[in-house]
Amino acid sequence: MAEAHQAVAFQFTITPEGIDLQLSYQALNQIYLSGVRSWKKRVSRVRNSLIKGVYPASPSSWLFVAIGILATMYMQSDPSMGLITKIQQHLPLSAQGQTMVSALVFSTLLWLSLILALRFCLKLLLSYHQWMFEKHGRMSNTTKVWVPLVRLLSSRKPLLYSYQSSLPHLPVPAIQDTVSRYLESVRPLLTDPEFKRMSDLANEFESNLGNRLQRYLKLKALWATNYVSDWWEEYVYLRSRGPIMVNSNYYGMDFLYVTPTSVQAARAGNTITALLLYRRKVNREELNRVPGTVIPLCAAQCERMFNTTRTPGVETDVLQHWLDSEFVAVYHRGRYFRLWVYRAGRLLSPREIEDQIQRILDDASPPLPGEEKLGALTAGDRIPWAQMRKQYFSSGVNKRSLDIIERAAFFVTLDDEEQGMRGDDPEGNLDRYAKSLLHGKCYDRWFDKSFSVVIYKNGKSGLNAEHSWADAPTVAHLWEVILGLISEFVLTCIYHTGIAQLQVESSRWSQFQELAVLKESDCAQVSSSLAVAQALADDVDCHVFPFREFGKGRIKKCRVSPDAFIQISLQLAYYRDRGGFCLTYEASMTRLFREGRTETVRSCSNESCAFITALESGETEEECRRLFQLASERHQNLYRMAMTGAGIDRHLFCLYVVSKYLGVESPFLKEVLSEPWRLSTSQTPVQQMNLFDLKNHPDFISLGGGFGPVADDGYGVSYIIVGEDMVNFHVSSKYSCSQTVSNVSSVDDLLYLLSCSPTPCNTFVNKIFYCVNPAYRPKKPGCLSWLCQS
Repeated sequence: MAEAHQAVAFQFTITPEGIDLQLSYQALNQIYLSGVRSWKKRVSRVRNSLIKGVYPASPSSWLFVAIGILATMYMQSDPSMGLITKIQQHLPLSAQGQTMVSALVFSTLLWLSLILALRFCLKLLLSYHQWMFEKHGRMSNTTKVWVPLVRLLSSRKPLLYSYQSSLPHLPVPAIQDTVSRYLESVRPLLTDPEFKRMSDLANEFESNLGNRLQRYLKLKALWATNYVSDWWEEYVYLRSRGPIMVNSNYYGMDFLYVTPTSVQAARAGNTITALLLYRRKVNREELNRVPGTVIPLCAAQCERMFNTTRTPGVETDVLQHWLDSEFVAVYHRGRYFRLWVYRAGRLLSPREIEDQIQRILDDASPPLPGEEKLGALTAGDRIPWAQMRKQYFSSGVNKRSLDIIERAAFFVTLDDEEQGMRGDDPEGNLDRYAKSLLHGKCYDRWFDKSFSVVIYKNGKSGLNAEHSWADAPTVAHLWEVILGLISEFVLTCIYHTGIAQLQVESSRWSQFQELAVLKESDCAQVSSSLAVAQALADDVDCHVFPFREFGKGRIKKCRVSPDAFIQISLQLAYYRDRGGFCLTYEASMTRLFREGRTETVRSCSNESCAFITALESGETEEECRRLFQLASERHQNLYRMAMTGAGIDRHLFCLYVVSKYLGVESPFLKEVLSEPWRLSTSQTPVQQMNLFDLKNHPDFISLGGGFGPVADDGYGVSYIIVGEDMVNFHVSSKYSCSQTVSNVSSVDDLLYLLSCSPTPCNTFVNKIFYCVNPAYRPKKPGCLSWLCQS
């Protein structure tokens, strides 16, 4: 890649008469305005630090305390009980000055004490979680008192991070409770001899090594903010040496039915602008909690959303974050560009950014050798990438170019393909859309960036997110806001459809520059990483299925949790697919606690297995309904326990890490952590339905997102409950396993499976359809749809 010319603030030439200095006042003015923007951001950070540092009080409350103390002293009363007099004795001032200063010092101490007391009370209130276990419409007296107290202490409008110091720490469960819950969770998966062997291992661990490990873990919980999160980030994500593409990264999709514009540059300009406006809100800490909720969630994951990249290492990767970045990295047809998004301290408008994007699209220059497939290094194994980085990117233009990509606010791919639900094969195209977002061509995404935005040739968009810095709900919140802004552009006719209306001051202010990277002789490892990534990508099968027959509205009328209904449907589909049950993973968040991330809900329970067995053996509808209600209530209870710190897997994981540090082996922990999750599931939460008016504009429906399978012989299932009448499923598996097929094999198979008894077809999605589709009701209880019949 060729080096671009840089604009300079001055030039000089040496002549016989001396040095002729030529200043560019326009360039100096731009430098000045950029500096002003930086200082404004510093002042804003200091102001926000002060505001959130005294929350739930306000900085102005100090004035009221000081006035109250001075007024009390004016009335010849000493509210400090002698403390003000003692302070006066140590002040080398006049009598009047001593009185004033000592009163202000005491007022400040009293104010800080009140802040600590309020914060302590708020933390105690936020540590109360019993409200989650109360039945809908049956609020206890304790909860009735608790709700107004929380609202009172959090009535002042908080900033994004105001609650961080008031959130409780994640508690360490008792080891007996965790072991007991674990044995209960695996009981339906094991035979009697297998369960007895596992029980013996668990009891031996609990009575011997477990207590020793638990003491170390409690010590860490007292010292650290969160006893799980740092180890989870390091050992589950950053120390993984395999490819993060497919195995770790996940994707998010655009609207299902609507394409705001078919002009690629226009969609890119608006999407980039919307993302940068969201970043501005994060920097100013103006993001609000989820509308309609009282309980705050930990916002720590938002800190590394932008200007963040994962850098490879031989033993472990490292997350690097920069406070600010005034450009984004853009990839188009094998070339990398730096796109400046600020000019003179001002964020460029969507039309200005669109103009720069269009210039990149119109640039027909070919990539240099080694440039086109450089991104494959981020898609392959981590150790070769770390070695390449050290050998070829430690100095010179390669280092400067890599720094630009890594320091960028985020990464943008201008894809030359068309995607979406379109053409004569909308279902197949939707599957290809998912695969494109999950791995692309294996070299046209920068998988190490916190997230990469993909803009397709026909105006469709999506994103691919790296997993170590945050979990899906944080990225989903971001993507909801972006789609909400774009839908607002569309509905208010602000969204432009071309570049004819662009107004650009001067062509010399071109905001993009091409980067330089590798020589042709250095490309062998790039090809090797690409081969590894391509083999992984070719093995992944994805299927996206919008289920429109009914949604949470109809399910909730039956007084059943929609999530429990879907989870039991998935287990029933797996049972019909494989003829048995499996260890099922459902992700639950623990952001009620400071720096909380996720916990596992082991949704395959004794109750759900009992229901499925009864359903398949032809029990009466009354008995099946009774068992289904028990299974649903059990699932909800497991989910609540996971959210409130009483889960199983994170505790056992941390005990395992402690055992490794101590150099001791535990057969029980080793076996627990080696169990495969053949059914890995996750619900993408819709957190801001106020952004979408699905009643008047039902076409603005998001497809949600998905991820790759966790086990080679298992399924990855993501689903999003949209509105009242729709559920979108994303199912992934691997072609290399003959027992897992994610896509619909044929329409005939689908219709046969929907209308008849289970078939030998190994099509997992078809079995989901059969389990939840109400359009076909067997004469005997053969599917879950009869549970939702009125």
